[in-house]
Amino acid sequence: MGGCRCGPGDHLVHLRPSHPALRRHHPGHLGADSGPAVLVSLASEVQDLHLAQRKQMAAGFGAEPGLGLLPDVPSLTETLSYSYCYVGIMTGPFFRYRTYLDWLEQPFPGAVPSLRPLLQRAWPAPLFGLLFLLSSHLFPLEAVREDAFYARPLPERLFYMVPVFFAFRMRFYVAWIAAECGCIAAGFGAYPVAAKARAGAGPTLQCPPPSSPEKAAALEYDYETVRNIDCYNTDFCVRVREGMRYWNMTVQWWLAQYIYKSAPTRSYVFRSAWTMLLSAFWHGLHPGYYLSFLTIPLCLAAEARLESAMRGRLGPGGQRAWDWVHWFLKMRAYDYMCMGFVLLSLGDTLRYWASVYFCVHGLALLALGLGLALGGAGPSRRKTPAAHPSPAKLREE
Repeated sequence: MGGCRCGPGDHLVHLRPSHPALRRHHPGHLGADSGPAVLVSLASEVQDLHLAQRKQMAAGFGAEPGLGLLPDVPSLTETLSYSYCYVGIMTGPFFRYRTYLDWLEQPFPGAVPSLRPLLQRAWPAPLFGLLFLLSSHLFPLEAVREDAFYARPLPERLFYMVPVFFAFRMRFYVAWIAAECGCIAAGFGAYPVAAKARAGAGPTLQCPPPSSPEKAAALEYDYETVRNIDCYNTDFCVRVREGMRYWNMTVQWWLAQYIYKSAPTRSYVFRSAWTMLLSAFWHGLHPGYYLSFLTIPLCLAAEARLESAMRGRLGPGGQRAWDWVHWFLKMRAYDYMCMGFVLLSLGDTLRYWASVYFCVHGLALLALGLGLALGGAGPSRRKTPAAHPSPAKLREE
């Protein structure tokens, strides 16, 4: 461990980025499909298989197999093949063993479209790449580490975190779109639209496999299972809570399924803090990760309390104005937290945050106090019944 700068998920081989603006960020952070993640998921899938087999025996073998169950316990060779599958070994989205198996056992792979979905997914990447190069050139991160930066006026210091986070987003948009395109080119993660697949998890509805190439070609497919980023909703969703769902979506599903649900508390905020703590550890041991990730639960509690206390009292126009202000503050909160994520060190992060007077922490505490004083309810995992849940609801965990 001594001088290691990598997180526990960074043991696989990765490509070293050549552009100077990328070098300070370890490429392992781009890859979701690392050994521990897939092995935890596989162990859970095997456990689900054993539980289903026991239930089937108790029911006299009359029960139908559950959705997404494995046909059998994978061998050591199959486990290694899954863990080191070329689709995910570099920067690919996280995927379950069931997804990997469905890809291998696709009855008519020639009928699964790949070129058109790949082009539809890839077209924004060059624009995002150019925006990244431009913003990182005009607003280099290294400037924040220089003493001269802190002689600048407060408005300029406050503004600087906006283009830094913008460049950060553009970089990851390109990386994750490219990773998704790698999956799409291989036909990996393709399921019929009728299966209502969700990022990371795979199908949520039973969809019998086609019986002929003609029927397979007639189906409409999507690649939602390996979708790792929703660029539009990441930028334009209203709440901090929603922003988390649209970023690194397959890993968000993994965190919700295996970390959030196992948290030693029932409180949403404390469960989120538990999840963010382990997520920070996954990224590495730099203090900036912990400072940034552990600010998220405070923001979640603040926005939920204040919104619950005040938004419902407003008319339609007032609620629209509220949402615009909420969106603006959400983006500034992510700008602020991003500085810890990219500056990494305790000294650099606290120095920058102190130079802007810990504004987001202060505003969040003020909003939380006001929400408590007005009797606002805390965040909870509210579920609204719907005949056809939206993709965002299907992803909510």
